[in-house]
Amino acid sequence: MKKLLIPAALLLVAACNSSQPTPVETAAAHIDSVKKINSPFPVTYSSQFEIADPKYAETILTLWKDFDAGDLNTHKDLFADSVSLYLTDGASLLGRRDSIISWTQKYRGAYKSVVDRVDAVTALRSTDKNENWALVWGMETSTDMKGKVDSTNLMETWRFNKDGKVDLLYQHRMDFPKLKKK
Repeated sequence: MKKLLIPAALLLVAACNSSQPTPVETAAAHIDSVKKINSPFPVTYSSQFEIADPKYAETILTLWKDFDAGDLNTHKDLFADSVSLYLTDGASLLGRRDSIISWTQKYRGAYKSVVDRVDAVTALRSTDKNENWALVWGMETSTDMKGKVDSTNLMETWRFNKDGKVDLLYQHRMDFPKLKKK
């Protein structure tokens, strides 16, 4: 019996003297470790970001793949009930998921093929707003129904709601300069 009490007592003393931080202490230290940017400009949304769960970036890459394949209904459940899209041409689509998917499907249907290349992708979380984002940089090459091929560089910023569904997209593009023929 004494043989059992000594190891048990040592274990109890070791556990009480453990210097391991609690989960709350760990989270607080992590938030404090996020480097703040000393901006000479007012930052209207946030300047406090950390790397987020890669699943957010993977979700967006799945949606890019669906767009390439021409079937946006495959993963429509990845979108929130209400979605806002701000597109490269200045258009904005604000509405219910099914309407947005339908419009986007019709737009995609005007192309024979679309092939995207991903140059960089990351998932970020705004620590002061507690919002998750995914950012993708890449190039999209599309072929219209007449066979005309066009390419553009894209940068997209996607936001996820508290349920992990896409609810906002900001899309930016840079077209390749047109070269003059000599």
